[in-house]
Amino acid sequence: MLVKSFGSAVFGIEATTITIEVNIDKGISFILVGLPDSAVKESQQRIKAALSNNGYKYPMKEITVNMAPADIRKEGSTFDLPIGIAIMAASEQVNTDALADYILLGELSLDGSLKPLKGILPIALKAKEEGFKGIILPEENVREAAIVDGLEVYGAKSINEVVSFLNNGTGLTATKIDIRQEFYNKLNDFAVDFRDVKGQQNIKRAFEIAASGGHNVVLIGPPGAGKSMLAKRLPTILPPMSINESLETTKIHSVAGKVNAGAGLITERPFRKPHHTISDVALVGGGSYPQPGEISLAHNGVLFLDELPEYKRSVLEVMRQPIEDRFVTISRAKFTVEYPAGFMLVAAMNPCPCGYFNHPDKDCVCAPGIVQNYLNKISGPLLDRIDLHVEVTPVSFDELAYHQPEEGSENIRDRVVEARLIQEDRFKNSQETHCNAQMSSKELRKYCPIDEACNTILKQAMDRLGLSARAYDRILKVARTIADLNKDKSINTTHISEAIQFRSLDREDWAK
Repeated sequence: MLVKSFGSAVFGIEATTITIEVNIDKGISFILVGLPDSAVKESQQRIKAALSNNGYKYPMKEITVNMAPADIRKEGSTFDLPIGIAIMAASEQVNTDALADYILLGELSLDGSLKPLKGILPIALKAKEEGFKGIILPEENVREAAIVDGLEVYGAKSINEVVSFLNNGTGLTATKIDIRQEFYNKLNDFAVDFRDVKGQQNIKRAFEIAASGGHNVVLIGPPGAGKSMLAKRLPTILPPMSINESLETTKIHSVAGKVNAGAGLITERPFRKPHHTISDVALVGGGSYPQPGEISLAHNGVLFLDELPEYKRSVLEVMRQPIEDRFVTISRAKFTVEYPAGFMLVAAMNPCPCGYFNHPDKDCVCAPGIVQNYLNKISGPLLDRIDLHVEVTPVSFDELAYHQPEEGSENIRDRVVEARLIQEDRFKNSQETHCNAQMSSKELRKYCPIDEACNTILKQAMDRLGLSARAYDRILKVARTIADLNKDKSINTTHISEAIQFRSLDREDWAK
């Protein structure tokens, strides 16, 4: 007897429906075809034990299992449930009427219970796209799949509940989530706030400009000046995520297995903080079976690299292309996957190995030339891709002890959102550009014209600092963002002057 059930496999951040065909004939053997990996091949032992321990018969006949399409490699233990149910249906223990309506997912324990999986959201989206009535999966993953509207989502604890549902329509209840209510309830749910930060007005201003235009930032200052504390608060002033951004972010985290059990939609912009010992592959993604890296997990959010010069140079250099293109392509001999990587880069670093170069109170003990060598660990091309270079100075005792209320994240975010709305209108006809930091050379000429006075200031800065053509573009983009924050239609000398101040590491006297 031939029976078909349906599972799903994830490649990159997209899912592909897999048809499980089971045929039972005379003989005694188990044949599994369709490019399965070791975990899929081992499913026979798990299925056999799960059926036996729950009072079902495992047919002692020739069982042939084909996983179509046969030219796509099948990975992981997610196919245990669809294979097990198809075997039971082929041996007439499960009703086949509803099998064509549902995607089945789940790893079976030997006692028949179902274990949680990763990559659920793209699978649920694909199931809806292909017209399936619903999806049956482990209970821990049910909220993640229920994000998808118009799809019946059933969470099961064990294979017994799945069999009861397919045979009698009982034992499982569809989970419903009001995605919009959940989304809007959590939009302003932050554990930190800029209200907690004493002083540091120039850093707050830099972050407001960065958030408004989507610009990358590097913070340079001594230990204990508050670089990490400030960086953690940047997501609180970024514009709230749209539902589409939230779904896209949740999709990437789902594929990487980073969505907490019982969690649904990710509504906060991601803040990723990898350690400086991270490898190239862990940062950009890849591996034998490619997975998203930190730059993709930071998509639509912030990637924070603390102690920037301590990262391996090769790790930093592999970021150069994703920063520009906002995606990363992982190529292997037989396939290629593409992951989104539209993140804001925030880096922090000490000015020298001892940390006290340019400190107002403490003396630097580094030998001559050491400071320059330390800064040289970061390549010029990478620095050119960072729009804002911000010097962080220690907060004085008077500022710490002063009890005047500081401006909160909510007020700053209101101004950021207003600036983003101006940019949204400006780039409404562009598919690729959404904020000032993403402007192409053509858009730069169109939206950032400057008068003779601005041109003179910029020329002097270029000559004195020895800036590259890319740095010239960055200054214009930052100036355009400052103008948007001030609601000015054109760029003036004030905007240009402030933008030039945020090129600290380009100054000739910085490391002398």
